[in-house]
Amino acid sequence: MHIHPKITPIYQTSVFKFEDLNELELYFGEPGSRYLYSRNGNPNSDELAEAVTHLEGGAGAVATGSGMAAIFAALMTYCTAGDHVLCAADIYGGSAALLNQELDRLGISVSYVPFEDLTTNLAAYAQPRTRLLLCETISNPLLRVVDLRAAAEAAHALGLKLVLDNTFASPVLTQPFEYGADLVMHSVTKYLAGHSDVTAGVVVARTPEDAARLRQIGTLFGLTLSPMESWLAVRGIKTLRLRMEAHSRNAQAVAELLAQHPAVQEVFYPGLAQHPQHALAREQGAGRFGGMVSFRLLDDSTDAVSRFMRASQRFPFAPSLAGVDSSLSYPAGTSHRALMEEQRQELGITAGLVRLSVGIEPMEELLADLHQALEATAV
Repeated sequence: MHIHPKITPIYQTSVFKFEDLNELELYFGEPGSRYLYSRNGNPNSDELAEAVTHLEGGAGAVATGSGMAAIFAALMTYCTAGDHVLCAADIYGGSAALLNQELDRLGISVSYVPFEDLTTNLAAYAQPRTRLLLCETISNPLLRVVDLRAAAEAAHALGLKLVLDNTFASPVLTQPFEYGADLVMHSVTKYLAGHSDVTAGVVVARTPEDAARLRQIGTLFGLTLSPMESWLAVRGIKTLRLRMEAHSRNAQAVAELLAQHPAVQEVFYPGLAQHPQHALAREQGAGRFGGMVSFRLLDDSTDAVSRFMRASQRFPFAPSLAGVDSSLSYPAGTSHRALMEEQRQELGITAGLVRLSVGIEPMEELLADLHQALEATAV
């Protein structure tokens, strides 16, 4: 009997069998044509890598055990001891902690570039052994939008690689390779998987040479993803486009409500006309702006944020994002907790800043919940 599954089965195995030594030699003679050990490769993790490679329009990818593992793999592709990295000042706090604490121990230094200098004054921050520029397509948590073409031109003019974290946008909104990126990474945990039941990452390369290097790093550092997590992520990707449409539609309505509410001081969402990079976001996002919204309460205090959290029923406080269910996070106490207080203040991450991950629930339910929760902040 021949079995032809419509969906790739889960290859929940750590090793693969060989008939004899000749078949083993074929494995080493034709890498990728057979499987040996799941750290080296597995049909499920390869399927995930191939799916994201297709979505991003790259040459190859490696699926990793987390988004942080993806960032580490990307940095290791280009850097060694004595090298220097340029990083956007507006970056996920975990990325900054990795650069500040662990990469420093490996002899790799970092300089942070203010948003306004990423495309206009990058040379002022470069050093003789600067290797790359790291930034996010849509920044966490203030949702600034990088001019990707200008960033690529600025980096390449200095001989640097452009490494982009595309997690907030997803390939549905933006494909950074079209603008000149060299590596694109995702926390698959977020929009790609989409259901808050997977911890995973992926890095996609523009060239076959970088793709091969990524796979080597994934194997030797043991960063590769398990079969079950890979299978779940692939399943999630199949609804990515539909989900991103719903996330974007709901987030636009949420941002518009927040922008008009007297309890809100400031709203950060690229879909609002008053956003400084609105036109750029429209162009790079094909008219869609994603599901993340941040806002600063008029009462810029932790007490006001706590009142908001306790009152909300549809936005539970959870330190992650991008699931089909809405949630909220507190950047000063979670994603950017590792930064010094003065760094947070300089970036605008104040006590009253809240980040919303807008899900795909009925829009009217989300809006009603936000309205009553905002009223509670004035108590």
